[in-house]
Amino acid sequence: MKSWFFSIELALIIMVLLRLLSGFIEISAAMVMLKLNSVEKAMGVNAILAIIGPTIFIASILIGLVSISDKLSPSKFIFIGIGVLFILVGIRK
Repeated sequence: MKSWFFSIELALIIMVLLRLLSGFIEISAAMVMLKLNSVEKAMGVNAILAIIGPTIFIASILIGLVSISDKLSPSKFIFIGIGVLFILVGIRK
């Protein structure tokens, strides 16, 4: 039963931990917003989340790309980079 855990790649574990951290930050921010009980202050907390979310997204993508870099051609890296850029631009606008 414990052998499956040791077969998981380190990059995948780091990516999962980043996502769990992101979720914990989001839930904590929601609790802070409730505690503050002010729309103006909640907007400030939400602005901080707008920075944290894409940062964790980019870090997770980079860790995944580094772990599979030997399997991808340079042209695929370019396409993936363009795709991530499109996602980030789409989130901003």
